[in-house]
Amino acid sequence: MSHDHEVKHLSEIDRRKFLKMTSAISGLAFLSSFIKITNAYALTSATLPGFTAFASSVKVFKNSKYYLVESNGIPAHQMMVGIKSWQQQVPTIQNYTGSNAWSIPIKPVIAAKSVSAKDHFLRGAIAIAVNGVPIFNALNNRGDDALLSGELDNWGGHCGQADDYHYHIAPTHLQTVIGKKVPIAYALDGFPIYGATEIDGKKVTGLDSLNGHFDSKKNYHYHATSNYPYINGGFKGVVTEINGQVSPQALTKAFRPAGEPLRGAIITSLEQTGKNAFDLKYSLSGANYRIKYSATLSQVSMQFIDAKGSSRNEVYQRK
Repeated sequence: MSHDHEVKHLSEIDRRKFLKMTSAISGLAFLSSFIKITNAYALTSATLPGFTAFASSVKVFKNSKYYLVESNGIPAHQMMVGIKSWQQQVPTIQNYTGSNAWSIPIKPVIAAKSVSAKDHFLRGAIAIAVNGVPIFNALNNRGDDALLSGELDNWGGHCGQADDYHYHIAPTHLQTVIGKKVPIAYALDGFPIYGATEIDGKKVTGLDSLNGHFDSKKNYHYHATSNYPYINGGFKGVVTEINGQVSPQALTKAFRPAGEPLRGAIITSLEQTGKNAFDLKYSLSGANYRIKYSATLSQVSMQFIDAKGSSRNEVYQRK
């Protein structure tokens, strides 16, 4: 999706509503209604602290209600190395653009009652890192601590069933790029998430059960911690939960059947060999294996190479 300084955008649902509406109105009434709908979804370029450092790969826009964050979900850092419990998923680009961008409320609102992530939001993201990578609940979809289960790489991430890379803990390593004075992420209720210190470098104190607190100006924000919940442990702000995840939520679509745990496998490297092309190496029972693959938004080509050098190729079409 290309963008000028201002873009008119309608989601699929709103587009259907719009088309239904146009069958019942005409003339000036049609024009007036069209202007109202398109203005509600007019996007303009925006800046949001933290994202600026990744402007070459992450774009931020806004409409009247949300900041909209576009990315392909692939970070600049290495991935996958360090995973001890692997379900044979690999990182591929995602279409987090247009109507499928990440939504951050422009004006977050404190909820009448906060919601813990211990028994909610076990599906989908609960935050978006400033490098455009989504952050999921510290607990996986089985309710287990993903870090303690050995599922995460050295950067706190792994891949889901749609071969979508995401974090499960706070990506504090991003502070080497952005520093400590800006957020490393934003929770999907709109409140910022900072690192393990305050922006003035002082020790963080007085965190609530959600890993957040109010500053001296009565502004709420979350912090990263080295123990559970690692990131925002739920939402202090108003959110909508539908089918166990925050809504609106950028969606991913699996292009192949979900993998099974490959017990004993150790991922030793993941090298980028071209644009959206990678070479993943892992060891299993003392033998070395590789998966060489390339992905576009429409197709994924994979070459599986066993310890004897034999290979098989598989090609999948994105659904």
